[in-house]
Amino acid sequence: MELGSIFLILAVVIMVGIYLYAPFTARARRLNTNETLEVSALKAERDRVINSLQELDFDFNLGKIPAGEYPDQRAFLLKKGAEILRKLDELAPAATSAIQAEARIEKAAAAAQAVKPTSTTDLNVNDDDIESMIAARRKEHKSKSAGFCPKCGKPVLITDKFCPSCGKSL
Repeated sequence: MELGSIFLILAVVIMVGIYLYAPFTARARRLNTNETLEVSALKAERDRVINSLQELDFDFNLGKIPAGEYPDQRAFLLKKGAEILRKLDELAPAATSAIQAEARIEKAAAAAQAVKPTSTTDLNVNDDDIESMIAARRKEHKSKSAGFCPKCGKPVLITDKFCPSCGKSL
């Protein structure tokens, strides 16, 4: 046998092996899909229960629901929601790891924002300083823009003698 024929036979055997193994991978994908459909349905049911709880509280505050019925209905909805959350926890252990990863990302983002001051109270700036900053910003903005071109409506600068878009003399 020549070396080329050995490689050809080897390639054919590999292709046949991949072809025969494909149904096993498709079954695993179907199982994962069914599981994700179940998780999706449970999440939708959880959202419905949360909306029902919010509507119940709102209606009770408006006086539409008698005080005697409200605790029973609320307890029933809370129990139903707890059951749904328990089922979700059983079905989606991978989702909890994704939630943990998301929590770590949010914690890192919060730490990064903690470094930057986000409000004027962090800077200890009084009202006069703020007013002077606003006035300087307005003055800087006015020096840049001269309005809009009368022909095409595009913004133009004070230094422009012609519209950069249509070429009309300013």
